[in-house]
Amino acid sequence: MQIEHRPQDSCFLYQTGQAEARLDYRLLQSNGHDAVDFYHTFVPPELRGHGIAALLTEAALSWARQQQLQIHASCSYVARAL
Repeated sequence: MQIEHRPQDSCFLYQTGQAEARLDYRLLQSNGHDAVDFYHTFVPPELRGHGIAALLTEAALSWARQQQLQIHASCSYVARAL
């Protein structure tokens, strides 16, 4: 499965056919440091149960760590992965 990072849209995507799963984020400042808030994960019903949300989260967290961003998770799914 291929996860695509679209920084221009502030999201990570998985697409197949007409279905799209995504994890949305926003960049911000937290206590004077660059940070990211992962605030929404959505997997359409037809794609659920295949570990796509976990793959999106793994890719997003890996990217944030590589960028040395402080990580915030308003999304409960991402928060459980921290």
